[in-house]
Amino acid sequence: MVYLGIAIMACNVWAYIRFARRMRRHGDWKSEGRIFNVPILLLVLFLAGYVAVALSGRADLIVSSILLGGSIFVAVMLLLMARIARRIQENERLRAEVTAAEGASRAKTRFLSNMSHDIRTPLNAIIGYAELAKSAPPEQQAEYIEKIGSAGCRMLSLVNEVLEMSRIESGRLELEPCNADLEEILMQAHDLMETQMEEKGIDFSVSCDIMDRWVMCDAHRLSRVLMNMLSNACKFTERGGHVSMSLRQTDARNARANYEFRVKDDGIGMSPGFAAHVFTPFERERTSTVSRTQGTGLGMAISKSIIDLMGGTISVTSAPGEGTEFIITVSFPTACAPAVNASPTGTSECTANARLLLVEDNEINREIAVMLLSQAGYAVETAEDGKKAVEMVSSCAPGHFDCILMDIQMPVMDGYAATRAIRALEDSRLSSIPIIAMTANAFTTDRQQAADAGMQGHISKPIDTQAMLETIRTVLEDSRAYAPVERKEEMP
Repeated sequence: MVYLGIAIMACNVWAYIRFARRMRRHGDWKSEGRIFNVPILLLVLFLAGYVAVALSGRADLIVSSILLGGSIFVAVMLLLMARIARRIQENERLRAEVTAAEGASRAKTRFLSNMSHDIRTPLNAIIGYAELAKSAPPEQQAEYIEKIGSAGCRMLSLVNEVLEMSRIESGRLELEPCNADLEEILMQAHDLMETQMEEKGIDFSVSCDIMDRWVMCDAHRLSRVLMNMLSNACKFTERGGHVSMSLRQTDARNARANYEFRVKDDGIGMSPGFAAHVFTPFERERTSTVSRTQGTGLGMAISKSIIDLMGGTISVTSAPGEGTEFIITVSFPTACAPAVNASPTGTSECTANARLLLVEDNEINREIAVMLLSQAGYAVETAEDGKKAVEMVSSCAPGHFDCILMDIQMPVMDGYAATRAIRALEDSRLSSIPIIAMTANAFTTDRQQAADAGMQGHISKPIDTQAMLETIRTVLEDSRAYAPVERKEEMP
């Protein structure tokens, strides 16, 4: 029994030493680590008692039983302490999760507060100017309508920022490289911001020093990054200040060229604390100096994500009262200038005698689209849902409709189901009518889903009239549907 007790106690000592080492490394016990030395001392004394009894050769049954019972008791205590330690670690993990959840909740609340303010501001302008336009003279109505359009564009920009951030966080943001002219991208950004700079009395200059102006890049998103930086520069620069934008080519080898974009202003600058977090989502400078500025705090976070996807870097240098400078370094594959197509593509050719079927369940959206399309020279018929559209197409004569504009989210039958039903019609002249999605579903996955359903194009809402007409023209040209055909019935 003595030797069994020695074995058990030796195992207890070894197990407890491992347990004590693990707990000393644990955050909750680092400062109280000495407390674990006391049980080790007791265990060693128990073990010494066993050894003494064994060496004396006079093992007393009662003493041996007490020592063996003590060994078992210590083993049970070790198991209980291990369970307590696991519970402590679990509680610490739960506390960390609660802290993270509270932080996320605060960020969400702050974001919703920012969004509420930034959406209500242009919404107030839209409602206010619409009310004023009711009783305003014609010459002033035009001014009010222009301001309503500007406020609407601001709201659209806010929504686009949130959608873009959603794509980034879900890992669904993908670049769409195309043959792009960097000098043209730079000048377009200048032209878009020039009026805003002039209204604030800001001197705005642009310089471009590059050899390879044609590259393969996502021109739309690169332009968006530049616009974000210029917009911030305009916001935080006072009247009489200066904003500059420059592009410089730093190197070129192996069919790639390195570029450096700079946007610099002499505005109010940033505090060191905010500059360190300027690329963090939802962050905004919180001082009385900038409390009047608007924005979701997503623009620079989106810009950094885009530049990261392009394989480049973006940095900021700023100090309070000394202005701010953003620097982008990025490398693009060089490309050749595209061949100029001299053949005119007049809208009148493809709109002549073209009849469209507009499938839209919202009455206001339907009315706006009909008016825009009619002004462009198209004959338009309408359907309120996908089922009605399928019935109209299946019962019409071949060649009656040249193109279908299909909303997606509709009652009775949605746009995807309606498109598949039309594609399944037996008459190939009806089943092959071009269909364009015209929907508020604006993600890349939505475009792909529309294409998978059998649609040839995609128009996002709110409708950009020029983009809508260009998409329709392109689809009509590709399908040769604009060629004159004999109509079996005239639209009343």
